[in-house]
Amino acid sequence: MTIMDIIAWIIMGALVGWIASMIMGTNARQGAVGNIVVGILGAFLGGFVMHLFNNAGASATNAFSVRNFIVSLIGAVILLALFRMFNRNHTTV
Repeated sequence: MTIMDIIAWIIMGALVGWIASMIMGTNARQGAVGNIVVGILGAFLGGFVMHLFNNAGASATNAFSVRNFIVSLIGAVILLALFRMFNRNHTTV
């Protein structure tokens, strides 16, 4: 993995995280670093979920594609939904 690969993944993570935060309505609270973290973690979560439901026999790939972008976006939305659900149940007094 080269430095250009890492930069590309950070940019894609930021884009995925930003779109997911707009879908979930958390964009104003996250910031750029939050979007990157959500996007990258969402990619891992989305890949894991898709691996569980992988009936087509497609293997995971490191290449950028529309499919990988959508899987990452789904994972990021799931991550934000879980975070929102967790925060609702643990309010401070």
